[in-house]
Amino acid sequence: MPLAAYGVLLAARLGKAVPDADPLDGGIDARLLILLETPGPKVLGTGFVSRDNPDGTAANLFRFLTQAGIARSDTVIWNIVPWLIQTAGERNRNPTRAEVAEGLRHLPDFLDLLPRLELAVVAGRKAEAAVDLLETRKIPCLTMPHPSPTYVCTSPDVALRISVCLGKAAERLAVTRNSAMSPS
Repeated sequence: MPLAAYGVLLAARLGKAVPDADPLDGGIDARLLILLETPGPKVLGTGFVSRDNPDGTAANLFRFLTQAGIARSDTVIWNIVPWLIQTAGERNRNPTRAEVAEGLRHLPDFLDLLPRLELAVVAGRKAEAAVDLLETRKIPCLTMPHPSPTYVCTSPDVALRISVCLGKAAERLAVTRNSAMSPS
């Protein structure tokens, strides 16, 4: 509920559509933030930033997270630009520098709602704008290429880099989970 309320508040403040974080993910209990670039046009049908959306980026993200063995309950997926930047029927586009800068100004409020956050994976060059902010807040970051089909298909190396990054994230989450469960 806090993430949904944040989305409603942000949408009202900006006067723009802001999809919710997927309620099937970890929500405020998430340990891992997957930070993408912008909501794709398919969120107009679901209303959620989700690995279950009917588009190629979501399908790739679902596949890579599953392969890495990262529990859905450990994740929350969000975007550096959390509002829709295109209208229905338009092709998706890259966010402008100004849109990324504006989105970055709103990210701290979202992070404040994630008290168990241990790690962030930023996906794509635009999302990398958040690395300094995340590290300033003592949230370790890993970077990976964006999982869009357009980019993943450019080279087999892209899929490998995504897999390696999410594998490292899974290892880190396993270590912190195991240390939390170990007797002192």
